[in-house]
Amino acid sequence: MRYCFAMGLHWFERLAGIDRTLLRPLSAVVDLVYPPGCAVCGVSTGRHRGLCPKCWSALRFIERPYCEVLGIPFTHDLGPGILSAAAIANPPPFDRLRSAAFHDVPVRNLVHGLKYRDRTDLAPMMAMWMLRASDGMVERCDAILPVPLHRTRMFSRRFNQAAELARHMARQADRTFLPATLLRIRRTRQQVGLGAKAREDNVRGAFAIGEGREGDVFGKRLVLVDDVYTTGATVAAAARALRKAGAADITVLTFARALSETI
Repeated sequence: MRYCFAMGLHWFERLAGIDRTLLRPLSAVVDLVYPPGCAVCGVSTGRHRGLCPKCWSALRFIERPYCEVLGIPFTHDLGPGILSAAAIANPPPFDRLRSAAFHDVPVRNLVHGLKYRDRTDLAPMMAMWMLRASDGMVERCDAILPVPLHRTRMFSRRFNQAAELARHMARQADRTFLPATLLRIRRTRQQVGLGAKAREDNVRGAFAIGEGREGDVFGKRLVLVDDVYTTGATVAAAARALRKAGAADITVLTFARALSETI
């Protein structure tokens, strides 16, 4: 229930355009009745959308040194501009990939909270971490756009978690947000449980640029946002559609990365 009140304030402020200071008295009442809890485990904390010390210490943010293209962490610094074997052997259709944190238990709980439990109130915090992980690419880009859902899945889920993250990042960095430029034109199977090759086949040709939106992409530096990077099949297919439309530079930015080992 505490989440319902916190989310209610968040959406009311967003829709009504009300100055946050005007909501402080109401927020204080909500905090009194429903004390702020850790976004991961729910234990009481000092503020909403914060983490308790235990969950915070369990987070593993992805820091340098890492592959300049795929963002794969290295165990030691090999010098500037070093690429991983994977990036050399199979260059991706985007220019670089950055992720905020490893897809461990605390981060997985945040992703599932946003994606499956309608915890859209978590998106601003998650977007802030992604902005930090972007290596300055968000500040230098022309626009931010999310990996889209097919309209049928959007109808059943009610919102796109990637779009929530992208929207808050665009607001925090004062960048252009393009939620309708990239479309998913073919309904695909869920990627969960599929192998790497099956994932590639599943999303091949699934994305296209919306009619009349070509100018959003041609010659532009773009940041493509998703919640989790696993095999990269989805963002690669989306990046190919952007590249075909003339994108000059593509950064893929995700909140989490399913990668347990460094190299």
